[in-house]
Amino acid sequence: MPQEKEAGWLARERTPALVFAALAAAVAYFCWLLVEPLLAPIACALALAVVALPAHAWLIRRLKYRSLVAALAMLLVAIVVLVPATYAVRQISKEAVAAATLVQAAVKDGRWHGFVDRNPRFSAGIDWLDGRLDLKEQLGKLSEHVPLAAQRIMSGSLRFAVGIGVALFLLFFFLRDREKMLRAIGRLLPLSAGESARMFTRVNDTVYAIIYGTVAVALVQGTLGGLMFWWLDLHAPLLWGCAMAVMSIVPMIGTAIIWAPAALYLLLQGDPDKALILAAWGFLVIGLIDNVLKPALVKGRLHAHIVPVFVSIVGGLAAFGAAGVIIGPVILSLALALIDIWRDRATDASHVN
Repeated sequence: MPQEKEAGWLARERTPALVFAALAAAVAYFCWLLVEPLLAPIACALALAVVALPAHAWLIRRLKYRSLVAALAMLLVAIVVLVPATYAVRQISKEAVAAATLVQAAVKDGRWHGFVDRNPRFSAGIDWLDGRLDLKEQLGKLSEHVPLAAQRIMSGSLRFAVGIGVALFLLFFFLRDREKMLRAIGRLLPLSAGESARMFTRVNDTVYAIIYGTVAVALVQGTLGGLMFWWLDLHAPLLWGCAMAVMSIVPMIGTAIIWAPAALYLLLQGDPDKALILAAWGFLVIGLIDNVLKPALVKGRLHAHIVPVFVSIVGGLAAFGAAGVIIGPVILSLALALIDIWRDRATDASHVN
């Protein structure tokens, strides 16, 4: 009988806790449903806040009015970053459609066979591929996907504009109320003030390193590659520059996966001088940017090896889309910070014992 009474007492005590846990889980789930569509604008606002912090700090020392300074910094970011990015997206879409149209025309009228006629040494390999893959059909399918993708990008311009508006709105408050937000988050964490500060510093350093050490370097490499494509009169220089910027995050291979085939194409087309110029530019200028510019920009802020960082970026892209470029490394930095805090606590506990 005492055991039954004790079990009943435990059940009565446990029920409110279980109900509270279920309610908290349901609220957390619905909060996730609210936040999930806005992950990209939130990540964009977080990244832009890190980019704008130096300008914001410079302005706050002179104007003192926090709302005005946040608004000016937000406007500066919109002019310097978002306007060129929006223009670039539209131009890349146009170049993609034009390039796909050119490929479709070449496939339909058989002009792509002229490459074989000019380079008979490759005829056997191309005939082998054609017999197994039906190159004409595959090229046709590939060229049809590009206009459809570009059309989806253009049709999503309204959603893109809404996302930019949300990002700018959040950016204003991220800049104006940064200290208040960090203190509020710190009070919710089961960490000491020092541990919370360490975690915030790690996240800030990670976002800084990703923006300046990965995104900025990628943009520089893509810009240099696109300019050389334009100078050599290759088709769709902005599109290929964007492709080089994206591929620059891949270790070892990087931008060479774009400019090396282009140099080979120029060589096979009978332009060895242009091919040599492109290869030298890609190897000596674009390729060395990553080894020279990234260490100067990051300066030890990325507290992780390149392999987990690369996995976090690629995994973040797969899990969260474009926002994963920021979200993935931030999750990695939080995990590493928690591991460091746990290790320090374990070390302190062992010393006490």
